[in-house]
Amino acid sequence: MTTTTRDRRRRRDTRTKRRLVAGLAIVLVFAVGIALGEALQDNPRPGKTTTQSRTFTLQPESQTVTVTTP
Repeated sequence: MTTTTRDRRRRRDTRTKRRLVAGLAIVLVFAVGIALGEALQDNPRPGKTTTQSRTFTLQPESQTVTVTTP
């Protein structure tokens, strides 16, 4: 049984399509993994409380005093 040019071309096209689909699947899984990682990193864990306490001190206002001698 001999293979014709058409059969070889069909097999080549099938391999190309499979490789293309496999490549797209890998890219899709990679993109979903990145999106999931970012989503998990952005959301803080529930129940974790952060309290910040800061004290602000104001400097007293300076006044100008003019002394005149009689």
